[in-house]
Amino acid sequence: MFASTTATVLRAKIPSMMRNVSTHSGKGVSTVLQKNPDDVVITFAKRTAMGKNRKGQFKDIPVDEMMQALLKAAFDKTKLDPAKLDDICVGTCHPPSPMYSSRAAALASGIPHDVPISTVNRLCSSGLMAIRNIAHAIQSGEISMGMAIGVENMTLNPRPTPVIAESVDKIPRAHDCIQPMGWTSEMVAQTYKVSRQKQDEYAFISHTRATKAMATGIFSEEIIPVEIRGTVISVDDTIRPGVTMEMLSGLKPVFQDWGDAATTAGNASGIGDGAALCILTTRERAEKENMEILGKWVGSAVVGVEPRYMGIGPIAAIPKVLTQVGLTKDDIDIYEINEAFASQFAYCVEELGISIDKINPNGGAIAVTHPLGMTGVRQVVTGLAELRRRDKRLLCTSMCVGSGMGAAGIFVNEAKPLYEAKL
Repeated sequence: MFASTTATVLRAKIPSMMRNVSTHSGKGVSTVLQKNPDDVVITFAKRTAMGKNRKGQFKDIPVDEMMQALLKAAFDKTKLDPAKLDDICVGTCHPPSPMYSSRAAALASGIPHDVPISTVNRLCSSGLMAIRNIAHAIQSGEISMGMAIGVENMTLNPRPTPVIAESVDKIPRAHDCIQPMGWTSEMVAQTYKVSRQKQDEYAFISHTRATKAMATGIFSEEIIPVEIRGTVISVDDTIRPGVTMEMLSGLKPVFQDWGDAATTAGNASGIGDGAALCILTTRERAEKENMEILGKWVGSAVVGVEPRYMGIGPIAAIPKVLTQVGLTKDDIDIYEINEAFASQFAYCVEELGISIDKINPNGGAIAVTHPLGMTGVRQVVTGLAELRRRDKRLLCTSMCVGSGMGAAGIFVNEAKPLYEAKL
């Protein structure tokens, strides 16, 4: 089903694989699972706990202070000499002067001045793009070890209102691409007939799964505690236990003037704060330096879609990245697909034809929140941790991207099963 939608609604193209996937020839599961000295591998992947908007644990903590705390905790945990890093890329969207803030945070955390840093902003996919940039730099031979960070404080730095020239704004697609994300949610729901009932049902799955994951301590395996201003932050304050279908159905629509007005505070992603990071290097170097290999980066894809239907980006991005590496949707063990809104998430899940049992098994952004720059890294941290618990192999992450885009990535779990690691 999703093939026809991709052909008619989206303009997805399959480009040369050279820049996006492993340089080794061949495709398919066996090729993806091969271990080669020049593979890009992940040796550390953790996130902070997340904070809710305005009233949460990071409400007064700017992104540079969040990064400083996360970096210090990561170096304490890994015992990695920060001088070994060749480059750092930070995915973040809305803080003022993000380059200066990121550089200052790196220096304040003890990273030497001769380790460079950059920032990338592709909105909701910024964290994944940070991983991609470091992975590509390693593949090209320019560096052999780097760090990807995703961070956002949406309490202190909410989405600014885009301003474009009148001559640009009069072009319909240009006008559409700067509209509020809630408007795109309502456009997807109205155009693709995603009912309020269905949106609430998918939201309920997310809330229920996240509540269970928090109660059973699953999230503690992916969170690294950070100390900020004398307080240790180690537990998400964004998850709302006890959410019921009755509660969700009783909520008033947030955007009453748009579309069918079905988006609510209970079936849309939270606005929140948090940070996550991954350390990447070559397999050869990781083995030489006795670094634990958690996973392998395989490839990524980015697509454009009609801006007013921004939320359907994963419908194009996931098939594209799967085709690039020669996998089928059934080869993937776990999907982490961002739940920007239940409208677009429900439509993506059903159009892609992927079992919900494989998607966001511990809940998604509707329940845990969606700090824009953090999400792309957080999905990898969460997905790899879940694969390790299940002793499974393949992860696909994906998200829709503001202004009308989508992105996806493929990763391999290589961590020892938890029961083996504890022996």
